[in-house]
Amino acid sequence: MVVELPTVLVVEDEPAQREILVYNLKAEGFTVREAADGDEALLQVAEAPPDVILLDWMLPNVSGIEICRRLKTRPETRNIPIIMLSARSEEFDLVRGLETGADDYVSKPYSVVELMARVRNQLRRTRAASMGGELRYEDIVLDGETHRVTRAGQGVKLGPTEFRLLAALMEKPGRVLSRSQLLDRVWGRDIYVDTRTVDVHVGRLRKALCQHGGDDPLRTVRGAGYALG
Repeated sequence: MVVELPTVLVVEDEPAQREILVYNLKAEGFTVREAADGDEALLQVAEAPPDVILLDWMLPNVSGIEICRRLKTRPETRNIPIIMLSARSEEFDLVRGLETGADDYVSKPYSVVELMARVRNQLRRTRAASMGGELRYEDIVLDGETHRVTRAGQGVKLGPTEFRLLAALMEKPGRVLSRSQLLDRVWGRDIYVDTRTVDVHVGRLRKALCQHGGDDPLRTVRGAGYALG
């Protein structure tokens, strides 16, 4: 039996940066594809969707932000984890990147070791979520096998990070989970993610769950964290 290695698409216009990423990803055992600009990246994803995308913010032709937005609005590509790479490190840029749909955001210069951990984490979390069973809370149903969420019988479109976040909250309805606990459960213990990232994804989850109407099922507990119900 041939085991298919996870595929990572590296979208980076700087040859030296791209070479470093490709070298280290291959050393980690990944199949790696490369794109030097936004148009090429979109073509490659259309031809053969990768398992994870490392996406530079500043690209010629089509920016990384625009690529992320397009991929996250298409049903066939919205569940591909996207890790945004950027020299922009201000809070506004972090929030903008995550709100556009990125599942993770890494500021340059970055630690290659940490970046490899983030790639592995996205793969592990995405695959783990797809192997779970069914969770229910009131009119919300999360199916871990089909990676689908419905509320009152209507489909709810979630990215992989929001899906894992909802699963963590649905496992123990009513229990308040701190930002640190959610970071451990959703992003993993082996990497550093700013707690502000949790707030951004909770906001996106709230918006998705209420897109067809209904009360907000998520509860914010000031100074403590978040809970479902």
